[in-house]
This record gives sequence, C-alpha cells and structure tokens, in this order.
Amino acid sequence: MSQPLIDDLDHQLIEILSKDARISNRKIAADLGVTEGTVRGRIKRLQQEGMIAFTAITSFGLANRSRMAFIGVQADIDQVKNVAAEIAELPMVNAVMVTMGRFNILTFCLFTELDKLHEVASDQILAIKGVHHVETSIAVKTVKYNSRTVKITKD
Repeated sequence: MSQPLIDDLDHQLIEILSKDARISNRKIAADLGVTEGTVRGRIKRLQQEGMIAFTAITSFGLANRSRMAFIGVQADIDQVKNVAAEIAELPMVNAVMVTMGRFNILTFCLFTELDKLHEVASDQILAIKGVHHVETSIAVKTVKYNSRTVKITKD
C-alpha cells in the first residue's frame, strides 16, 4: 500500500482541526480560501485514509488513575517486538514505545495506588520472557503535558 499524499492544504486543515475539531467546515473554508465542499471532501478522505480521527480527550482530573509513571524495560534484542506486544496487552499500561538508549522499551502508566504500579512493573512486566530489567520513574510534578500529541496509525 502506498503512502497517502498529503499536500499543504491538508497540513493546514489538520493544523486547524488539531486546535479545535469542532470548528465548522464553513469557517475552515473561509480561513483557507477554499469551498466548504473542498474542506468536507478533504476531511472525509483524511479520515478514510486513517490520517485523522476525532475523539474526546479526557484530562487527568477525570481519570480514576491520576498519577503518572514511566517504566523503562530492558529486553533481549531478539524479543523486543514480542515483549512490547505483550506489555501493550496489560490493562494498566497506556502507551508502549520501542526506543533506543538505556531502555529498548518505554511504557507509560496512570495509577492511583503504588502497589498496583509495583504489581505491573515487578510481577507482570518483569515476568515476561525476554525481559531482564525494569526501572520505574514516577512523575512528581508535571510541568507540561500535551494530551493532543497523538500519533494515529493504521492497523
């Protein structure tokens, strides 16, 4: 499958929608100097190609698990994909990234009780075949968190 073509107008449209997804197509069209039909068609195409999606993003204040932690995982190189996939299945894990550096997998979790975080890191992740070290860091103060920074990918 070829990479979808995204032109300057698409980028401008995505930028506007990323700031306010509830803005009207008419307002977007006026701001970009195109017709409302063009905006509607572009949005539909971008959604169909999996380049954009619309969703409600909740704040930490609405979450039952309001503390943030990162779990760095060192796994055998030949097991990284499998380990990352297995970690991604854990309900308390919100994000899993394969990384370069000290850890080859980094996970992001929200929690309320330290014993639940300990259970995930020590009992669940460390027990996965191929994992040989985990290190947990708990956020004590969030200076900046942009919940709108999300990468949308197709399966």
